[in-house]
Amino acid sequence: MKECEAHGYYREEICPVCGDPDGRFLMNDSEVERLGRTLAGILRHGKFEPDMDDQGFVSMREIIYLVKEHNYRMHWLRPHHVIALVETDPKGRYQISGDLVRATYGHSIPLELELPTDDVPAELFFPTTAEEVDIILETGLLPSDRSMVHLSLTYEDAMRAGKVRVDNPIILVIDADAVFDAGLDIGKAGRTVFLAKEIPPDCLEIAVESDYAEDN
Repeated sequence: MKECEAHGYYREEICPVCGDPDGRFLMNDSEVERLGRTLAGILRHGKFEPDMDDQGFVSMREIIYLVKEHNYRMHWLRPHHVIALVETDPKGRYQISGDLVRATYGHSIPLELELPTDDVPAELFFPTTAEEVDIILETGLLPSDRSMVHLSLTYEDAMRAGKVRVDNPIILVIDADAVFDAGLDIGKAGRTVFLAKEIPPDCLEIAVESDYAEDN
């Protein structure tokens, strides 16, 4: 990871805007990965018991302290390293507000996240398995190992997420308007991720792959 004096932080070998190869070095790939894993542990799962508010925010000062206290190899860590990781994260997994930082999704700890609910697409997607699909269609979607139901922006996003678990996931399509009509919210958490407390069964159906060929 480097910093271009004119265009900010980037993860490529050269600045993606101006092509300058001489940006200021910040972290190598293994350090970026290590910081990302540690940050996820703190902000998504409450690792090291941070002082976290009900929106999932932790102060930058405490994050730096916790990372350095539990990983001596990152004694060099400064706020600009965390800012660089957040700003260049391709999935928008983190948010900075003033001197506070939070994960925008993926939490296993209970929070009451306030997320934007405007401009939610009419359809969202969720991957499941052949063993689980009938139960979900009957009972709806509820959180399992996470505190919220995570929905994908596109059919292809859901397919990629589902293939982490199984080779041939079944993709469900969610009628977002029907969810709102049922008095439930869907909030945008990341670039391709939306969160909901639950999805009623009558807002779900199995997606037909050919209907979403343009996403492939």
